[in-house]
Amino acid sequence: MVRTAAAHELNIAGFTAFSTVDWPDMLAATLFLQGCPWNCFYCHNPALIDPRAEGEATWSDIVDLLCERIGLLDGVVFSGGEPTLQRALIPAMQAVRSLGFRVGLHTAGAYPGLLAQALPFVDWVGLDIKALPEDYDLVTGRQTSSENAWRSLALVLGNRLLRRGTDRPLDVEVRTTVHPAVMDDEGLRTLGLRLADAGVECWAVQRFRDTGARSPLPRVAAGAAAESRLTLEGLPTARFRSLVVR
Repeated sequence: MVRTAAAHELNIAGFTAFSTVDWPDMLAATLFLQGCPWNCFYCHNPALIDPRAEGEATWSDIVDLLCERIGLLDGVVFSGGEPTLQRALIPAMQAVRSLGFRVGLHTAGAYPGLLAQALPFVDWVGLDIKALPEDYDLVTGRQTSSENAWRSLALVLGNRLLRRGTDRPLDVEVRTTVHPAVMDDEGLRTLGLRLADAGVECWAVQRFRDTGARSPLPRVAAGAAAESRLTLEGLPTARFRSLVVR
């Protein structure tokens, strides 16, 4: 029997009281949850990977902050790390909703089972699809990551379709961080076509930035970034309702 969890057990690495960038067109507070099962070579916050690290904020801290911001914030984003690593995520989402906030979720889809349980409490998902399936291991360092991520994509898109036309639609943005050690322009175009074929409507292409990343990057040969330059040309823009480059 799987042990249930309570919101106060959430391991919170930190939070941002006001954010305009973590949920498009929304003013949100963002919680960064500790722990991730993957080891993405370009991770911009590797300190969040270790699930055993002690958090820097308590759930009571967060509740106090949110109570002070009722009427000022549109919603709360659960980010990471990987939020679906923690079983306390769903009780925390329920508590946030009870305060009148909408709920956003950043996830890489590492745990499709818990993601499926969380989606009924979510209003917006920012889902990372990191690469074509055959290249996932290079990014994450984990052999099962591709299967889980693409299964999670299907779950999110299916939930979006089920809720379309209801009073609680699910908004979805798929994001891809691009590093030339993994993907060239043709590979990115192929990924875009596959996402469009799957039903993705909003795609954000994010250029790799080294702020916060490890140096040297693990699993990347020295000089790889310099040897292959991305132009981000030829993206299948017409296949998406929204395609942004960040």
